[in-house]
Amino acid sequence: MVRSGERGSTRIADRVIAKIASQAAREALGDAREVRGAGGKPPQAAVAVRDRPARDGLRGEARVRVAVELGYPSDIGAQCGAVRRQVSGRVRALAGMDVRDVAVTVERLHAPERAGAGRGRTR
Repeated sequence: MVRSGERGSTRIADRVIAKIASQAAREALGDAREVRGAGGKPPQAAVAVRDRPARDGLRGEARVRVAVELGYPSDIGAQCGAVRRQVSGRVRALAGMDVRDVAVTVERLHAPERAGAGRGRTR
């Protein structure tokens, strides 16, 4: 048996954490087709990972920035909170990292398309 001090360590690339965060944001917002169907793009994530000595079974610390497009009208605060919780939980569960900060940026709001919108008025 190899002692813990003699074992190697696992390093998870920032881009992998970003993909986990993006997928978690999609999960939090519901069906990704709903976002794209409203003319939006799926959530995008940027991650900064700081290695630190393992404690409590966690291998590092991540700060995540997620950009989303949301439908409008909606409860924007609740959706952003759901994204924060889901991203934090998924990164912790799948990558074994503590998430210190999840910043959610709403890049665009999409209003529902109305029938006849964009057409000239007729009398």
